[in-house]
Amino acid sequence: MARERVDGMVVREQFQQLLENHRGIVLKVAHAYCGHAEDRRDLAQEIAAQAWKGFRGYDPARPFSTWLYRIALNVAISHLRASRGREPLAFDEIAEPAHDEDTPREADDGIRALYRCIERLDPLNRALMLLYLDERGQREIGEILGLSETNVATRIGRLKQRIREQLSPTDRY
Repeated sequence: MARERVDGMVVREQFQQLLENHRGIVLKVAHAYCGHAEDRRDLAQEIAAQAWKGFRGYDPARPFSTWLYRIALNVAISHLRASRGREPLAFDEIAEPAHDEDTPREADDGIRALYRCIERLDPLNRALMLLYLDERGQREIGEILGLSETNVATRIGRLKQRIREQLSPTDRY
């Protein structure tokens, strides 16, 4: 019994440390799929809870970030489907970049326009863009979303083209 308690504590501490080191993933996904701060907190908690439930199945030989992204996106998409119709999705806070004196105001407007385009994407394409903007490689994106590398490359190319077409010339940066 004491051995189980020690092992359980070690596993919990290991999980907590990994989750803390990768909390940005959870926050990015929550921001991408929820428009209100309270909903983002709820989604982040649900992602953490589901990650903890599945942690015993995590293979340490693989990147934790890939594993966590897969869980976070699955939870977020399920959450989105369950809440469909209750609230419009919006990138309220994410689309409001902090104004930096070195950054021209036009760049802020371009970022807001980009996020408006992304917010209109279906859940899979939104996940693709989130991972792409997070500079994940095509192989990792495919692994997270269950797509081939070729499919990822094709979809990203099409999404980029669609977003370019949706942005007016003044929105582009």
